[in-house]
Amino acid sequence: MKTIYDLKSLEWKLYGFTPYRWGWGPSMETGAPAFSEILPVKAEVPGSVQMALLREGLIPDWNSGLNSKESEWVENRHWVYEAVIPDEYFREGCSCRLSCLGLDGFGWLLINGKEIGRFNNAFVPHHFDLVDGLKKKGNRLQIVFGCPPRWLGQFGYTSQMTEWKPRFNYTWDWIPRLVQIGIWDDIMLEVSDGNRIHDERCWTDGDSLSVIARGGRMRVSLKDGSRVIRSEEFVDRIAWHGLQVEQWWPNGHGTQKLYTVTCELVDGCDARTWRVGFKSVEWRPCEGAPENADPWLCAVNGRPIFLQGINWTPIKPNFADVTENDYRKRLIAYRDMGCNVLRVWGGAVLEKELFYEMCDELGFMVWQEFPLSSSGIDNWPPEGKSAIDEMAVIATSYIVRRQHHVSLLLWCGGNELQGSLDGSKTGVGKPVDNSHPLLNRLGCIVSELDPGRRFLPTSSSGPRFCGNEEDFGKGLHWDVHGPWEVKPKEYWENDDALFRSELGVPGASSVEIIAEFAGGFPCMPATLDNPLWRRTAWWIQWDEFLKEMKREPSSLEEFVSWSQKQQADELSLAVRTCKQRFPQCGGVIIWMGHDCFPCTANTSIMDFHGAPKPAAIAVGEVFREK
Repeated sequence: MKTIYDLKSLEWKLYGFTPYRWGWGPSMETGAPAFSEILPVKAEVPGSVQMALLREGLIPDWNSGLNSKESEWVENRHWVYEAVIPDEYFREGCSCRLSCLGLDGFGWLLINGKEIGRFNNAFVPHHFDLVDGLKKKGNRLQIVFGCPPRWLGQFGYTSQMTEWKPRFNYTWDWIPRLVQIGIWDDIMLEVSDGNRIHDERCWTDGDSLSVIARGGRMRVSLKDGSRVIRSEEFVDRIAWHGLQVEQWWPNGHGTQKLYTVTCELVDGCDARTWRVGFKSVEWRPCEGAPENADPWLCAVNGRPIFLQGINWTPIKPNFADVTENDYRKRLIAYRDMGCNVLRVWGGAVLEKELFYEMCDELGFMVWQEFPLSSSGIDNWPPEGKSAIDEMAVIATSYIVRRQHHVSLLLWCGGNELQGSLDGSKTGVGKPVDNSHPLLNRLGCIVSELDPGRRFLPTSSSGPRFCGNEEDFGKGLHWDVHGPWEVKPKEYWENDDALFRSELGVPGASSVEIIAEFAGGFPCMPATLDNPLWRRTAWWIQWDEFLKEMKREPSSLEEFVSWSQKQQADELSLAVRTCKQRFPQCGGVIIWMGHDCFPCTANTSIMDFHGAPKPAAIAVGEVFREK
């Protein structure tokens, strides 16, 4: 029998050390024991080091003013999470396995001061066998985080980005530097005195269900509530076809019917449960598309559907501390807008299981990217064998853990991976394709493990990166990104893109949010000369205001109102024009959904608190149009 203990209920303490001091024995000079530089503080698990320190007043609120700079010292320490595991959790003669679903950083795991294992990848779970380090009682668990990589941010060389930690934390155009450290997902202790299910996977396609699991003879059951639809014993693998089930529909097109799949060893030692839905997806050519173009008309359960939604980025830089309410508030807002697709952007992380469960419930289709992104100077993915092998492990883990979700629509290699139109590996304009060795490997993994779902090498997938006016009518715009600015009406009337997986327009945050997080800095002028606006400076619109109005704004209120109206008007025009071209155009995804930092201005349509900007209201009206 296997028992699983959720270790978030333990009393966790957090210690901050000068690097490696935690592993040094008594001083050779004085004999004094090792001690932490930072007095121990209470820690939540899951949770970030930064949030624990903020709660104790040891760092300021990084959202306010320029306070994020005052938190950067945290990266230069080693941090130790420590808890005592209750004696009653252990049973003599049993296996004892620690499962950490998310450790953001690299480091060591110790039990009673003995190193049990190491970790160095924020994107995959880590499992440790504790038996060899256990005592009869009073077992002390320590998870030690070393100093994170120095730079993985927006600018640099993608071909050299081979340390597997979320990049957005290192600054992007919508967030300053806050490099999270900590336990970002669940941590569990599994104690078992019998067989254990392993290598388990479950997925659906149309009216079919497949399950793979190893560990012995098993029984799989499909249930609708308490009603058993089908049940059967198997070894290793089973597939059912022609099941009498209701179809799952995207938001706005029908209901989201969900079922339960249970897989259990017949000896009763272990079990696994998934919640699933059933849908079929077919990608068809858009009406009037070039003969050789990729298919961008998505038919769900045989019905062509215009894909409309937002690009999803983390809710907080310290995503370890995101709560169920944080997720639910934003997802419900997007549902009510009429969104049916969310693109989970490649510069971040696989979201927690809870996010995908909610997407199943609310009718979102998830475009899931693997954790690769452009870097401005060089946007070419790594080509070295070790990087390809490591990314293959990440991709396999993503698929195994999430493919059972009916909300999952497709897999994508990453964000804006590209070279030049002349074929060189530097520059922009030509998205990578499956000829790149890393993207080829990822495509093969998807084909093997999740063959019913589409794989895209990158977003946008081209053949041209952006939709350019001078190339309209040439058949070069299949899936494109941009623009991120106001365009004349003629641009959208002449648009020939088959799909727009990213487009945006900047808009200021509310007066209240700008004032709330000003941190003592003046809220005006909205220029680079103002440190408050300079924090996330890409989306300053001061010059546009001067050009249009022939004067400076009279107040922050006037500037914000002008900016938000411009964003709302342009986005509603763009989205409506794309939607009116359906089925010549298969869909549009707005960059971006919500702020994870209180930017003075950004392309987000939901603000830092999860409230809609006027643009979200305007776009929602278009999304809900039939």
